[in-house]
Amino acid sequence: MLKHLRIQNFKGWKDTGSIRMAPITLFFGANSSGKSSIGQFLMMLKQTVESPDRKAVFHPGGKNSAVQLGSYQEMVFRRNRDQNIAFEYRWHLPELLALTDPRSNESFSGEELAFQAEVGIGAKDENTLVVHHLKYELLQNEELRLAIGMERKSGAKSEYKVDAEHYKLIRYPGRPWYPGAPVRFYGFPDEVVAYHQNADFVQSLNLQHEKLFRLISYLGPLRTRAERLYSWTGIEPESVGYAGENTVAAILAARQRRLSFAFRQRAKPFEEIIAQQLKEMDLIEAFKVNAISKQRQEYEVKLRTKGSTDLVDLPDVGFGISQVLPVLVQCLYAPPGSIILMEQPEIHLHPSAQSALADVMIQVVKSRENGFDRNVQLVIETHSEHFLRRLQRRIAEDVIDQEQVSAYFANIGKTPTTLEPLLIDALGNIRNWPKNFFGDEMGDITEQARAAMEKRTQPDTANMEMRP
Repeated sequence: MLKHLRIQNFKGWKDTGSIRMAPITLFFGANSSGKSSIGQFLMMLKQTVESPDRKAVFHPGGKNSAVQLGSYQEMVFRRNRDQNIAFEYRWHLPELLALTDPRSNESFSGEELAFQAEVGIGAKDENTLVVHHLKYELLQNEELRLAIGMERKSGAKSEYKVDAEHYKLIRYPGRPWYPGAPVRFYGFPDEVVAYHQNADFVQSLNLQHEKLFRLISYLGPLRTRAERLYSWTGIEPESVGYAGENTVAAILAARQRRLSFAFRQRAKPFEEIIAQQLKEMDLIEAFKVNAISKQRQEYEVKLRTKGSTDLVDLPDVGFGISQVLPVLVQCLYAPPGSIILMEQPEIHLHPSAQSALADVMIQVVKSRENGFDRNVQLVIETHSEHFLRRLQRRIAEDVIDQEQVSAYFANIGKTPTTLEPLLIDALGNIRNWPKNFFGDEMGDITEQARAAMEKRTQPDTANMEMRP
């Protein structure tokens, strides 16, 4: 689970400042305020980690990628190629990471890793990206146990020096060779291990980084339309897909899984849980995924809406149901420890359903499987006041702790745009509610009252008789 994030000189952000990442992290703001860029940046890093090209510092994306950011000049703040993109984040490890110095037998262990890096153009007349520096820190109870990083030597195109803190690196005797460039934006190259007698542990740091980004998934705001028939060959999809295209396949692949939403609560089958969530959102009365026949690998999704006695196909119900179904499935289908990035999960939902969706998200972060907490983290970009209001209410009711919710507002009233934390207290109150946060509601009410008063004081000329 991510605990902290900061991004500098990326797209519209000169500096996001320190972002506290909670189990439910929300980003609000006007259109084109830059809130989507935060998720895009994380997805670009994920694409880079999963790219087969070990020399590519960043993989901005291609035709089938979640994000397509173009050239470095297109992604750097104010398109200034002379600026470097810097970033840092800290995450909680699923298991304690223990490292041992083979020379001294001293052990180092930590429950969190922090990472920071700075990337930019290597030379003014080139387009090649280079990592100027990177650094890992192993932390236990907020205390630094060890740190190690690489820094590009000035004037050298691909030579780096390696430095460590709280750990003494010992080189093999002989000529002091310098390692080459890092692998992608985060990885220590093989030379670091080859040139030192006790640097094998850096491979564990590389691996932990890759594990982190393997657990990140993304669901965009534009989801595929419902179909009458769905094919499934038995393959288990990694996620529901960027547009929810694998939603039904995920439901079928998860039929043997059982989940619950509280300690010692009876676990229910996956499909039953999905049906329960849709019903609690007041969207349907019944939900089933049926095989067309035993001989065909095709399935249909049947639902019964409120007030109806008949099951109908998914395309025959409200559009909002087909749009929220991928959201629910991804939240519950993702493996334990997942970080789910979502844009506008409430899209096409009635306000009451938007409020109910917040309750679903609370249940997701509390969900359990096989007797263990799933520890799923939700990073949500939303425009929904109803969603936020329900979270505030649940904080006041002690359904969820205030520390489990982190909310930020992209303030375009300042230049450059700032990302401001919303200070939510234990009573669910936002102590620094931004001006016109969800529009000028009070202004609209005042102007409506003023216009109504003017109408009452004017003569009703429409009903006056015409006189010669």
